[in-house]
Amino acid sequence: MTIQTRRERERAERERLIVSAARELAEAEGWSAVTTRRLAAEVEYSQPVLYSHFKGKDAIMAAVAVEGCAELATALRAPRTDDTDERGALAAVGAAYTAFARRRPALYDAMFTLAVDLPFATAEAPAELQAAFDELRQAVAPIAADGDDIGLLTETYWASLHGLASLTRSGRLPEKAHDRRLALLVNHLAA
Repeated sequence: MTIQTRRERERAERERLIVSAARELAEAEGWSAVTTRRLAAEVEYSQPVLYSHFKGKDAIMAAVAVEGCAELATALRAPRTDDTDERGALAAVGAAYTAFARRRPALYDAMFTLAVDLPFATAEAPAELQAAFDELRQAVAPIAADGDDIGLLTETYWASLHGLASLTRSGRLPEKAHDRRLALLVNHLAA
């Protein structure tokens, strides 16, 4: 192994450690507790070392969001492909999406609630963001009517899932009716 290869591997490992520490701290105490000073102490590196990897907290949150989108894509793939019925697959993806948001609230916030410097809905979006959206698109495409814009239909489905997840999590919608709301969404979308 060359010195350059070893340095690149060590740098990547430090970045993974910083991102992992940020995620753990955010899940335990919220994103307001995640500061570069606190992260530097958590990972036992100086702040200048942290800044040599990321420009600041926003860049770390963006890295967390990208990582989270990769995890979301994986979480949606199995339910989408396991159910051969179009409506069932759409319902399973919706349930998996909202369960993901419920299980990892700080990660979900970094991905879809807090401001991060990532190009969503563009060709420049990182592959992980595109993969997560593509899982939603593949669930929606089979129920689209002739002439439907599948991209817009997918965005509408995503916005609905995001609304359900966010409003339920904040207590504005009671949890007990979540499954019925999801069923209504799927039934009307796939009508």
